[in-house]
Amino acid sequence: MSRTYAVIAEMRGNQLRQVSFEALGAVAQMASTGDRIIALVIGHGLQEAVQSLSMPGIAQIYCAEDERYKYYDSEAYFSALRVFVEQESPEVVLFGHTAMGRDLAPMLAAHLHTGQISDVISILPDSDGFAFRRPVYAGKAFETRRFTTHSNPWIITIRPNNFPALTPEAGALPTQAPVSSPAVVALPAPAPSLRTVVRDVVTKMSGSIDLSEAKIIVSGGRGVKSSEGFKPLEQLARVLNGAVGASRGACDAGYCDYALQIGQTGKVVTPEIYFACGISGAIQHLAGMSQSRVIIAINIDPEAPIFQMADYGIVGDLFEVVPLLTTEFRKMLV
Repeated sequence: MSRTYAVIAEMRGNQLRQVSFEALGAVAQMASTGDRIIALVIGHGLQEAVQSLSMPGIAQIYCAEDERYKYYDSEAYFSALRVFVEQESPEVVLFGHTAMGRDLAPMLAAHLHTGQISDVISILPDSDGFAFRRPVYAGKAFETRRFTTHSNPWIITIRPNNFPALTPEAGALPTQAPVSSPAVVALPAPAPSLRTVVRDVVTKMSGSIDLSEAKIIVSGGRGVKSSEGFKPLEQLARVLNGAVGASRGACDAGYCDYALQIGQTGKVVTPEIYFACGISGAIQHLAGMSQSRVIIAINIDPEAPIFQMADYGIVGDLFEVVPLLTTEFRKMLV
């Protein structure tokens, strides 16, 4: 029996976020020949996003384009999402486990009276189809969940940086769609009765790279001692084309903005390499970065709990170690 998979793409500015392509990668692990894959893009000025998303294997790309969608608003976006899902009746709907996905996915599940599995990090073949693995208890354990037989559609959010991104260069998806580019379909969404209207958005980021999608993150804790202490970390991140993060302790101390916070009450990240500089390793921080592929800890205290989690540890003053690393990496990458 063929299925329809719907990917809810997410934009930042005029470009698609990396997690949108990772959602397609997740679909590629589930779809079979004969299945139908469609995508929805909501926003304003979608030409570049649609072009990036156009690849063999996707049947249609639905565009909900309007000035109202320039900035994310849950009511406005959900009005377009609801029309799309009711019109196409997909069996599986995938979101990124981002602020937008965590907002829209449960709204859709509640509206359709169906099940949802959040923060999926891997998809496993199962006798009844597929099972989905996700972290629980702040990453200290994992559970495998399945949808019940009456759950339709399946609502899934995937954690960024856990699925291989599927791009136009990666080849066609195993579906019934033709090899040619997908059809682009305008989605007429009704004007919602909005209780609020977003006029402008002021963003604070660690740079041009979003923390949740960064492959390399250099984070600082209370050990950086001041806002000036983040400068060596910023230089290392710049050389490695990474992003700068922080522990809650550094944010609470006023050393940096809370937009950089990683942890249970901040962002959850899964980079390829995570540098923990002057971070003791409190459980609240570990909850946000414990699934990083490689963890490198730099701390002057050899008994710091972070060393128990780290793959590599350097006992030393971060203000001496980090500049040395920056110099050596700069030589290697020239």
